[in-house]
Amino acid sequence: MASIGVAIIGAGGIALANHLPGIALCRDARLVAVCDSDPATLERARRQTGVAIASSDWRDIVGHDAVDAVIICTPNHVHAPIALAAIAAGKHVLCEKPIAMDASEALAMWRAAEQRGVRHMTAFTYRFVPAMRYLAHLVSAGAIGQPRHFRVQRLQDWGTRHLGWRQQQRFAASGELGDMLSHRIDYAHLLVGPLARLSADARQFVAERDGQPADVEDWVAILAAFANGATGVMESTKLATGCGEGKDSPDRCEVNGSEGTLVYQLGQPHHILRAGAAAGGLQVEAVPAAFLCHPGSPRDPAAGDPLVTFRYDQAVEFIAAIREERPCVPSFAAGCAVQVVMDAALRAAAARCWVDVTYPAP
Repeated sequence: MASIGVAIIGAGGIALANHLPGIALCRDARLVAVCDSDPATLERARRQTGVAIASSDWRDIVGHDAVDAVIICTPNHVHAPIALAAIAAGKHVLCEKPIAMDASEALAMWRAAEQRGVRHMTAFTYRFVPAMRYLAHLVSAGAIGQPRHFRVQRLQDWGTRHLGWRQQQRFAASGELGDMLSHRIDYAHLLVGPLARLSADARQFVAERDGQPADVEDWVAILAAFANGATGVMESTKLATGCGEGKDSPDRCEVNGSEGTLVYQLGQPHHILRAGAAAGGLQVEAVPAAFLCHPGSPRDPAAGDPLVTFRYDQAVEFIAAIREERPCVPSFAAGCAVQVVMDAALRAAAARCWVDVTYPAP
């Protein structure tokens, strides 16, 4: 296969900050096209990237002969239409999370990609944090015995800042649930396994942001029971006053097992906290060198801001899976599984009850 031609559809901040540097790391891939419905955003992306193919209509992109793979960074409501069209055209697809507006859309994307035989990937970017990679390895290796408790917190303070399409249900489907807790639900699946049932609550405290109406939740919490008997507590908010925002705000994941405890904190991407059954408390442990970069990544883990640069390894995995004709990790299967939990959480919050979680087959 010649150099893999990649198109970015939705050329805003995430695309240029995360995906563009990631593609640049891949020696056997090149950016060939950009697309955005906003003329100013499109022109900025065209100038920054220097690509010859630029369009405001994603249909021009997914069918273009120069494009082998697409990265979808649009608002959620057009993820499925773009992905399904790209898949039908035989293009490989990396889609930002949540991959769809609901589980039925996500399942359709997963099944279509499998049937067409193209590579498919969900942008659960935080899986590529060295500390999360190491923590997942330790849990899988039985370092803490049988997992008993799983808990996550994502605390940010966005106050009444404008969130754009993310504050409109018709574009996003949900607020904090899809925006931030979706990543942490993926942690739950990665570290502990499938959920059996859950209860949830979701609240909106700010109904207007910078003069623009908002109709999605800005706080959400899930109480979960896993299929293996473990418990789960997950919380995410945009309104933790004084906690800051983005990569510098609190983001913690903890797993308590029968033989020990492991803790991941985004603010310490090259370290974890660990305690054994007989330990006197949590101790800081450095992430081994083998886990500082995704396998095959040419990235220097000592270069740049480690709270940013891990994100570039996501593109390395996407391109490698295409080249090696193997499944991407995480694939649309992971995106669909998270969407199932999100849908169940919204039902549980609306009905104020416990809801069983049922995962579909491909």
